[in-house]
Amino acid sequence: MYEIKKQIFILLTKNQKSALCNYLRALVKKSADLSVDEIWESFYADEKYYLELNCSRFEFLSEIIDESTFKSDSMKYLRECKKYYDYKEKQRPIIEANKEFEKKKRKFLQEVKMSKEEPTKKQLYYYDRLCKKYNIEKIELSSKLEARNEIDRIIKEHDSTGLYRTVEVEEEE
Repeated sequence: MYEIKKQIFILLTKNQKSALCNYLRALVKKSADLSVDEIWESFYADEKYYLELNCSRFEFLSEIIDESTFKSDSMKYLRECKKYYDYKEKQRPIIEANKEFEKKKRKFLQEVKMSKEEPTKKQLYYYDRLCKKYNIEKIELSSKLEARNEIDRIIKEHDSTGLYRTVEVEEEE
């Protein structure tokens, strides 16, 4: 797509070319179900209409919109944009699979890190209160991961609704 950009709309300034290309690319993205010819016809009809009303965003097109070189350049660019977005759509499942893999990898690495760290005071306190509330014998927790898993297990076992509830921790007097 970027190589085509260098070859088309040679008579336009850098800003004009950029604005026109961005607009055409957005048209292709917005109307992915239409063919390149249909997108061109829509663009051409809209621009002719706005040029007649003197309120076009591309006033510089008034002199060149009917030229064959403008149409051929536009069609080249629209085809390239269509190829780009079709390719991107075909790549979506692979990209989604990679994102899911990276998510699982981050979770695994986080658990590895947690398995090597001491449990926090909050975890120990919360575990202690849960054990007292449900009359469970306490075990020695050696890591953050073990503490998290044990707290989750206790909550799931004693939660009658199937949803996590906050445990009411009573202050010792």
